Amino acid sequence: MPVWIKGAGLGAALLALLTLLITLLKQIIGLIGFITGAFKILIVLVFIVLILSIGFIALRSWNESRRSKV
Repeated sequence: MPVWIKGAGLGAALLALLTLLITLLKQIIGLIGFITGAFKILIVLVFIVLILSIGFIALRSWNESRRSKV
């Protein structure tokens, strides 16, 4: 087998490995982006629930204080 065919085969194998590595890194970056986006949405939802629960508690105590005055 000629040397240039072995060299071309080795070059093609290295190029294929490099392509697979780049694709893997791209997928990992996409996964990390998705996870951080989901985490940000979760934090926002927790704060919304917290604010709504504080408002509900304040409204309930305000109604109870109005009833006790009457």
